[in-house]
Amino acid sequence: MLIVELDGRVIGDLTLKVQDGWAQEEVADQAESVQGELGWTLDPSYGGKGYATEAVRALIEISFKSLGLRRLHADCFYDNESSWRLMERVGMRREQHTVRDSLHRTKGWLDGLSYALLAEECPAHE
Repeated sequence: MLIVELDGRVIGDLTLKVQDGWAQEEVADQAESVQGELGWTLDPSYGGKGYATEAVRALIEISFKSLGLRRLHADCFYDNESSWRLMERVGMRREQHTVRDSLHRTKGWLDGLSYALLAEECPAHE
């Protein structure tokens, strides 16, 4: 977990969960710890100022350059427009739109979105 701090105040956090890729048994060892799931939370009062974009871009760079991951993915509720727009802003592509598969604590079953990015697709990865 990484903390997003501004002037000594915590305004959000980011997570990276390193995962194995799906693979057939004969090549499973080559798929160990090669991808990651991204997540984030930002205090809404700091939204629209670029803090989340900057933080997620930095985590993407760490994931690809420092950790050597090959693929990142992230999910959100369809109605969380600020989150999926952030994913698009940092270069992630929409891979899936699911219908009422995600349970929200107050809104019930909602549509979900999945985004992903490969290392070779990342502009910062050279």
